[in-house]
Amino acid sequence: MSVQAWLPAGGQDGLVRLAEVAAPDPGPDQALVAVEAFSVNRGETLLLERPRPGHRPGKDVAGTVVRAAADGSGPAPGTRVVGHPPYGGWSTLVPVATGDLAVLPPSLPATVAAALPLAGLTALRLVRRAGSLAGRRLLVTGASGGVGHYVVELAAAAGAEVTAISASAERGERLLVLGAAEVRADLPAQGRPFDVVMESVGGEHLRAALALLREEGLLLWFGQAGRRPATLDFFEFWNGPVQATITHFDYTRGDRSYGEDLATLVHLVATGRLHPELGVVRPWTETPEVIAMLRGRQIRGNAVLTLPPARLDHERTTDHVA
Repeated sequence: MSVQAWLPAGGQDGLVRLAEVAAPDPGPDQALVAVEAFSVNRGETLLLERPRPGHRPGKDVAGTVVRAAADGSGPAPGTRVVGHPPYGGWSTLVPVATGDLAVLPPSLPATVAAALPLAGLTALRLVRRAGSLAGRRLLVTGASGGVGHYVVELAAAAGAEVTAISASAERGERLLVLGAAEVRADLPAQGRPFDVVMESVGGEHLRAALALLREEGLLLWFGQAGRRPATLDFFEFWNGPVQATITHFDYTRGDRSYGEDLATLVHLVATGRLHPELGVVRPWTETPEVIAMLRGRQIRGNAVLTLPPARLDHERTTDHVA
């Protein structure tokens, strides 16, 4: 039995190719999910340039459980879920650890749920890492991407005064609706300092953003979207904000699985308190085109690909998932 999946092109034209691969063999704590929609993140597309041997892209999926975990944990067959597997999500079927799944309410479409995992988890954990934000000034660089939209809305709801940096005025308009107090094209040259900076561009942005911190402020560095290494002159840092802290943030660190936080994100969306920004929703056959758009920064928010229902019906009725 085989399934279809997008794989690294391996030197062929483009970055991905659609191929037949062996059907997944779930581990005892993994449910088998028929994928209805998946999200493509820009960082994932960069990994396709020099993929590791055997790499299978895809970390954000939503769909239906077609085989429950053998150890009895997790949802039953027929349950709609959102999940965050470590790889392999750009496929018709994917095994996901039950601890990394959250059940979806009937009101939440798979297209919306698929935009939650990587970007939503990163934003949720960033806001937690920043501590109490009530009444504090927050600067977010690269704010018009998938993570930035979530950060702005979550932080504003927590009481922060958010300044969002977006290179495109059009892409930044939505951030004002989500609660940003100000949207700028560039970092401010002066003004009141910020309590917290969340930096994701890299290059000169980190150095310039650090200078905008107040004394004992916190800079959370969580990305390098500009693809230029961040550099910092130690003596310049020494003469900057007193006792400032720079922390490299990685949402994957720690012993916690993703299911609990995914359930939190699902609840926030279902109750109207979090609004995923779906910049593009396309059939999964257009995955190469969407990847090109993401790399060209032509998409505001999240990019979601959908699988045809007929294919899902076929996968659900095959012998190996019965």
